[in-house]
Amino acid sequence: MAARSAPNCHLRLEWVYGYRGHQCRNNLYYTAAKEIVYFVAGVGVVYSPREHRQKFYRGHSDDIISLALHPERVLVATGQVGKEPYICVWDSYTVQTISILKDAHTHGIACLAFDLDGQRLVSVGLDSKNAVCVWDWKRGKMLSMAPGHTDRIFDISWDLYQPNKLVSCGVKHIKFWSLCGNALTPKRGVFGKTGDLQTILCLACARDELTYSGALNGDIYVWKGINLIRTIQGAHTAGIFSMNACEEGFATGGRDGCIRLWDLTFKPITVIDLRETDQGYKGLSVRSVCWRGDHILVGTQDSEIFEIVVHERNKPFLIMQGHCEGELWALAVHPTKPLAVTGSDDRSVRIWSLIDHALIARCNMEEPIRCAAVNVDGIHLALGMKDGSFTVLRVRDMTEVVHVKDRKEAIHELKYSPDGTYLAVGCNDSSVDIYGVAQRYKKFGECVGSLSFITHLDWSSDSRYLQTNDGNGKRLFYRMPGGKEVTNKEEIKGVHWASWTCVSGLEVNGIWPKYSDINDINSVDGNYIGQVLVTADDYGIIKLFRYPCLRKGAKFKKYIGHSAHVTNIRWSHDYQWVISIGGADHSVFQWKFIPERKLKDALHIAPQESLADSNSDESDSDLSDVPELDSEIEQETQLTYRRQVYKEDLPQLKEQYKERQKGGTSKRRERAPGNSLRLHFVHGYRGYDCRSNLFYTQIGEIVYHVAAVGVIYNRQQNTQRFYLGHDDDILCLALHPLKDYVATGQVGRDPSIHIWDTETIKPLSVLKGCHQYGVCAVDFSADGKRLASVGIDDSHTIVLWDWKKGEKLSVARGSKDKIFVVKMNPYVPDKLITAGIKHVKFWRRAGGGLIGRKGYVGTLGKNDTMMCAVYGWTEEMAFSGTSTGDVCIWRDVFLVKTVKAHDGPVFSMHALEKGFVTGGKDGVVALWDDSFERCLKTYAIKRAALAPGSKGLLLEDNPSIRAISLGHGHILVGTKNGEILEVDKSGPITLLVQGHMEGEVWGLATHPYLPICATVSDDKTLRIWDLSPSHCMLAVRKLKKGGRCCCFSPDGKALAVGLNDGSFLMANADTLEDLVSFHHRKDIISDIRFSPGSGKYLAVASHDSFIDIYNVMSSKRVGICKGATSYITHVDWDIRGKLLQVNTGAKEQLFFEAPRGKKQTIPSVEVEKICWASWTSVLGLCCEGIWPVIGEVTDITASCLTSDKMVLATGDDLGFVKLFRYPAKGKFGKFKRYVAHSTHVTNVRWTYDDSMLVTLGGADMSLMVWTNEMEGYREKRPCDSEESDTDSEEDGGYDSDVTRENEISYTIRALSTNIRPMFGVKPHLQQKEPSVDERPPVSRAPPRPEKLQTNNVGKKKRPIEDLVLELVFGYRGRDCRNNVHYLNDGDDIIYHTASIGILHNVATGTQSFYQEHNDDILCLTVNQHPKFINVVATGQVGDLADMSATAPSIHIWDAMNKQTLSILRCYHSKGVCSVSFSATGKLLLSVGLDPEHTITIWRWQEGAKIASRAGHNRRIFVAEFRPDSDSQFVSVGVKHVKFWTLAGRALLSKKGLVSTLEDARMQTMLAVAFGANNLTFTGTISGDVCVWKDHILCRTVARAHNGPVFAMFTTLRDGLIVTGGKERPSREGGAVKLWDQELRRCRAFRLDTGQATDCVRSVCRGKGKILVGTRSAEIIEVGEKNAACNILVNGHVDGPIWGLVTHPSRDFFLSAAEDGTVRLWDIADKKMLNKVNLGHAARTVCYSPEGDMVAIGMKNGEFIILLVSSLKIWGKKRDRRCSIHDIRFSPDSRFLAVGSSENSVDFYDLTLGPTLSRISYCRDIPSFVIQMDFSADSRYLQVSTGCYKRHVYEVPSGKPVLDQATMDRITWATWTSILGDEVLGIWSRHAEKANVNCACVSHSGISLVTGDDFGMVKLFDFPCPEKFAKHKRFLGHSPHVTNIRFTSGDRHVVSAGGDDCSLFVWKCVHMPH
Repeated sequence: MAARSAPNCHLRLEWVYGYRGHQCRNNLYYTAAKEIVYFVAGVGVVYSPREHRQKFYRGHSDDIISLALHPERVLVATGQVGKEPYICVWDSYTVQTISILKDAHTHGIACLAFDLDGQRLVSVGLDSKNAVCVWDWKRGKMLSMAPGHTDRIFDISWDLYQPNKLVSCGVKHIKFWSLCGNALTPKRGVFGKTGDLQTILCLACARDELTYSGALNGDIYVWKGINLIRTIQGAHTAGIFSMNACEEGFATGGRDGCIRLWDLTFKPITVIDLRETDQGYKGLSVRSVCWRGDHILVGTQDSEIFEIVVHERNKPFLIMQGHCEGELWALAVHPTKPLAVTGSDDRSVRIWSLIDHALIARCNMEEPIRCAAVNVDGIHLALGMKDGSFTVLRVRDMTEVVHVKDRKEAIHELKYSPDGTYLAVGCNDSSVDIYGVAQRYKKFGECVGSLSFITHLDWSSDSRYLQTNDGNGKRLFYRMPGGKEVTNKEEIKGVHWASWTCVSGLEVNGIWPKYSDINDINSVDGNYIGQVLVTADDYGIIKLFRYPCLRKGAKFKKYIGHSAHVTNIRWSHDYQWVISIGGADHSVFQWKFIPERKLKDALHIAPQESLADSNSDESDSDLSDVPELDSEIEQETQLTYRRQVYKEDLPQLKEQYKERQKGGTSKRRERAPGNSLRLHFVHGYRGYDCRSNLFYTQIGEIVYHVAAVGVIYNRQQNTQRFYLGHDDDILCLALHPLKDYVATGQVGRDPSIHIWDTETIKPLSVLKGCHQYGVCAVDFSADGKRLASVGIDDSHTIVLWDWKKGEKLSVARGSKDKIFVVKMNPYVPDKLITAGIKHVKFWRRAGGGLIGRKGYVGTLGKNDTMMCAVYGWTEEMAFSGTSTGDVCIWRDVFLVKTVKAHDGPVFSMHALEKGFVTGGKDGVVALWDDSFERCLKTYAIKRAALAPGSKGLLLEDNPSIRAISLGHGHILVGTKNGEILEVDKSGPITLLVQGHMEGEVWGLATHPYLPICATVSDDKTLRIWDLSPSHCMLAVRKLKKGGRCCCFSPDGKALAVGLNDGSFLMANADTLEDLVSFHHRKDIISDIRFSPGSGKYLAVASHDSFIDIYNVMSSKRVGICKGATSYITHVDWDIRGKLLQVNTGAKEQLFFEAPRGKKQTIPSVEVEKICWASWTSVLGLCCEGIWPVIGEVTDITASCLTSDKMVLATGDDLGFVKLFRYPAKGKFGKFKRYVAHSTHVTNVRWTYDDSMLVTLGGADMSLMVWTNEMEGYREKRPCDSEESDTDSEEDGGYDSDVTRENEISYTIRALSTNIRPMFGVKPHLQQKEPSVDERPPVSRAPPRPEKLQTNNVGKKKRPIEDLVLELVFGYRGRDCRNNVHYLNDGDDIIYHTASIGILHNVATGTQSFYQEHNDDILCLTVNQHPKFINVVATGQVGDLADMSATAPSIHIWDAMNKQTLSILRCYHSKGVCSVSFSATGKLLLSVGLDPEHTITIWRWQEGAKIASRAGHNRRIFVAEFRPDSDSQFVSVGVKHVKFWTLAGRALLSKKGLVSTLEDARMQTMLAVAFGANNLTFTGTISGDVCVWKDHILCRTVARAHNGPVFAMFTTLRDGLIVTGGKERPSREGGAVKLWDQELRRCRAFRLDTGQATDCVRSVCRGKGKILVGTRSAEIIEVGEKNAACNILVNGHVDGPIWGLVTHPSRDFFLSAAEDGTVRLWDIADKKMLNKVNLGHAARTVCYSPEGDMVAIGMKNGEFIILLVSSLKIWGKKRDRRCSIHDIRFSPDSRFLAVGSSENSVDFYDLTLGPTLSRISYCRDIPSFVIQMDFSADSRYLQVSTGCYKRHVYEVPSGKPVLDQATMDRITWATWTSILGDEVLGIWSRHAEKANVNCACVSHSGISLVTGDDFGMVKLFDFPCPEKFAKHKRFLGHSPHVTNIRFTSGDRHVVSAGGDDCSLFVWKCVHMPH
């Protein structure tokens, strides 16, 4: 039965032949030690050419495909492929892992690069987005991630001369990246006309922003910035695969087999053509090159590595070679020499020397080779080919002996017979042919028994038999040489086989797993002498088994290194080595065999660390040598902590149910009750499945846990304090080394670990996001800074945390088997142990990963199950307690010895100052000396030793000990039975706390007049508990069966108990002795009740649906209640003892008459009138409200009504205890809710005087006592309760502005669609008709007239080369707030509109801009901390949260110099709606517009996200940090206010409690401000301001404003608060008020804006001034003393701004917008001069040629002409119903043309005076009019229309001009058309959905500007008839630029925005003469 254990010998990797040149590049370097580093298969290789020695790095689990060298050239980073690929950073000298980077990429890691100082590493993934990640590799932490490109990326590099810049290249692109904050932002390289757009394969960065890159066609492209400046043509004749920069210059290598060296300016130095050298061959292709000094390393596509010395360049030295592309299958070993032969699909056969580690011969064949064999004499070598032939060569000179082709399919296996006379050839067509060697390979026979292809052959030693395996897994035998099949098994029995390479057969049964029939083992070879067997399989694993191994699922040792399938494996002739070959990695591995006798010497060489370890995890045989698991451990391993519903799922479930129930109307519900509960005492301790969870704190209190409660017990006062932060079972507890903090881990879908302070009981940090289902073990490091935790997911994940920061440092898969304990090394914080089922593992941290090694047992023992572990006196020593009672002593990873310590498992051990203490299942505590030599003392836990002061009774002697802790002169012991005992060193034992033992607890009864209660449980005990101050168990009695219910008689003398076997008994309540018992039922007795008064009757309800009524006096059954269809759950008597109310499992509410049991039907109205003696029912109208929204998922298990019938307490399946007002009518009543129990609350009972509530937890076996605090009695302490689930359906008030803001949907620019509903074919897609008038190039005709009349005749025209933003008129006040702030003591103000941040100087009106946002800004805040002066944060709109450039982001920038300090790409999809800095200025809080309204906290300088959590399911408007805090903040929004705390990485929130004030209800909250002593003020939609103390509403300031309070500001220096609201201006009130610190008195300010209502959106207070931003886009400064208003900024209120016109001669312009105003702006004075309210939306505006009149076209079809001087109306007319789109004066001032959306242009003659009668109109316009232009002579009009057509008409007749020649001769007065051949080039490729909206040609006639739907302003040359003309773009506007104009003299361009209602003034920069 030896196969039951793995063999004791070992394989060590000695050499790898090969190099991965295919599909990889840049993977070969010199290290600092002049060694060469590269990789092959899954192994990193460090080769020393001097010593001809290889070292191996084996930390990867799959093929390595990328490699980077650290700048100091010692460390190497390698990346692998796989589903969850990771990066290893390792030391090339020691080949040990330094860091593991994981959990970022999928599929594989394609490229890696270190930055200049080696601190950061960038990686590129193989996923569909080719993600780019930047790592802080030492910490294993990802700094930034972004989608790289849509296609493959081939190379990436840091710019070594500019910080934070990277370059990547790949298929048809090159990208230049900048890293700022956590944002990687790419700019695509512009190929332009300099070179073709093509695939770039490699790159290198140089000084002065130069980048050199190698292209697919062999050119080198040189980039400056992002532009291609030149190309070096024909540097290579084919693709350049590798480029390497060094001190001397650059080396490039290409597909043409050449190496070229270049100097630092990329001038050629020399070229080396490897194809021409003596080692060269046709088709040599270079994949990697490395230049160091005078040596050059070259790696080729065909797996060779050359070293070239520069001055002997024609003699390259071959360092390494291997097989090339194609699978490698053939392997044979020489029978007498240390040689191996391999043959591959690359058609080569190679002979390797195993001693010299070198290739000694190579020969190329005609066909791919699939198998090989060498004859016994070592002369002939036979090769089987893929085409069905085989060839025999002579070994010594590789000459051909014979070539035979008898088959058509591949030859997969051939072998010579042991006597050398025959060759057996196995083919894929299922036959084996036998050939005679001496007869020149004549065919002697064939074997045809197989039905499938032949996979393996073996000869018998006497050459008389052959055995075969085929693809069906069949094993057949043949007689040789004829080939007759042997069917008689007897004949075969005695045959001895010469070799064993077959995979099926009795002798190798054990190589197959037990229950699998897959054939993934490719090759086997037996070593008869060493009695071992090696196998090779499809998973890249080589296994070592004992031989023979007969039973399936034998134990093995495993070795990894090959990538996917290992195709063949063989022992060398003398069994010194094993040779294995990889199929896809075409590499040959040579392993040294270390037999058992030599292992001892090899032990000091620590086993190579690798992530998959070499001892078999997977072997799954029955472990005969490990004893059966102890019953207790067995039980524990079977516990599953999975829940159907986790508490985290509740919010989601609620939302789903609410959706379904939208229809249901809801009555006005009762308020929650005024009473509240406070947890007072918990009886119980969780010992049955937890260990080492009981400790003394600093001050000698005792800390432990039960259910979901952390308990701190004071043994002097017998009181408890509770940590209630968990919401489900706590499974583990650890104490900080200073004994003041505790870490507890819980069950959950995403379980959390809380670290809390035992003094204040406040959480310090909450760790989440790394485990699943639960956390079963935690441990602090010796310095207390780190915490290790283990999860209960399938791979028992181990996580190492920096718990204060809440950061995950490292993570690893622990083991498949359950882990019981984790312990951190007290001397080395990077090391830890885990122990559990059948294993102990020693871990060390490496970056983001952990590397584990299994404890090495050797011959000393076996892999036992470990229950506990501690470290000893040095970092090497460790001790573990096993399930068999031994203590194992470890040094490093080796077992040194074992000591017998206990009978049964050792569950707990503890290290003392000098010695150890252990506790076990035998109930003994043992003290040991410091080396476990002697046991110094033992204490047995026995009843006899109990001291008199004990708080209870010991149930049994020697209970199983689960936890031990020492301190304060005592030993603290926790037992499996839920007892906590204190053992004095001298012997006496005090019992402190106890609870029920394992098994559910259901039965609970409170005494009728004493503060005691009784419980009965499935643990077969009945217990009486004292609820008064002594808090102890008074009595206990063992029962023959478990029980589920109990009840005191009304006089308190008797106690009835219902048992689980259907019997019940009555006992004396004092002595617990039997009075009487009955057994009438078979099923569980579920409820038992005495009738009230004298207790004459006893009702006994059972699970078989009956209730028996007994007469207590006569002890007879007097009645049976029948009629229930399901088991009975609750029974209650009425006050008279005549009627029973019954609940059943089918949710029936039934009534029976006592004592006979007749069923009664009582209408629900009457039920309320009946007076019940008790109420424990959960059904009926009176308690309809107690069922939660998610009633289908959870059951209410129990209820109990107070004796004053006011408050109903309930317990449910989710562990909640709730209080409702009784009666709870109407659905979903309001409640208070308490979490302390974990899962089911099985029973709740009020005590006789309602002073306490007692609750029982089913599975947590705890009895909790709560005190009931009456309505008036209210300490100001945090209420533990939370309010009810459903927000009341009463709405939170209505206001149009709030609704608009809440429902607005933000789209990003890239997705914006056209603002005008145009149809037809876009101009650049229209087919052009050839023009009639194509003139010959030289023509006598007069020259063509100018296209455009120009005004600067005679001057030299200067084209415009750039536009610079100079002024912006506009402010985003309509849907944003708190976005105007003072800077520099009120000299400047900062605000935003569209996508720009504006710094506006108050005195001069000059503006400067931050223009780095690529989409609309939604929020802005200023850092108030003096260290970060003038630092501003702005958040923008975005698309999906995919971290790409269109993702929402926050920019942090310096307001004065506009430098970007950090960019944070957010996970808020849609956009960022609020930002706020913390008190120190280092943290930033942001809120998203995503459906969860995520709240995120950032450390903005590093770009690190600290914490993130869903904020609320309704819109959050504002979230702000408290001005004095870095951890407290408040969020407000639609019907909610939440108070948040940042604890570590977790965000904890409390909802605001409004029920404390009469009639207060939650409203929609809009703004927040802060006061001293934790006061918070929130502004509401109704105009009230709520004042909160902590999270409790303490008063409201009624009607602080008459309308919604939109803005509040807290002044830091004096605490005064400014509020801004929506009000009508009146004498007393104003929309802005200044309040004192408590919001008691205020002073109001009126804003003199002339608006009917003022709506303030932003307030800010400076020195003596208040800055106000309004909904109507004004920014106003109000003086505090004189209340004077100064309007600083004006803008249009609502957009789009359609009308725009510039004055013919002055720097004025007019704008007309949807808000019904026309405004006149002065560019020089930077202000609005005037505005006219028209009362209707205006669409277009135009000056007359002299500038004395203005025409305005309205949306309702009317147009108006004003005189400029007086603003009087000169005339107005309405001839159309639809909106006027353009209006124009003719250049001679005679005509007015009016174009409308009714597809018409009307002409009016102005000389006829103000009557404005229409003289004619243009007919047959196919669509609405967009723009119109007159010709210079006023005779023609061009009209652009909505179907992408341009038309020309005569003026004033309105006839169309159709003749192209006439059209071409017209000179236009202006050009604003977007259509026409002259402007075809303005239409871009990307305009599928979006249009160009407006255009304008400069007065000089040579420049053209356009505005489009993407919000871009573009500058072109005019005319631009070629498609997709070159242009410059200018960003800043939101989507839709609606109009654009040049001012006179072409000094400025004015653009008007659609969505942003803003006007941008751009300064024109003219080209110099």
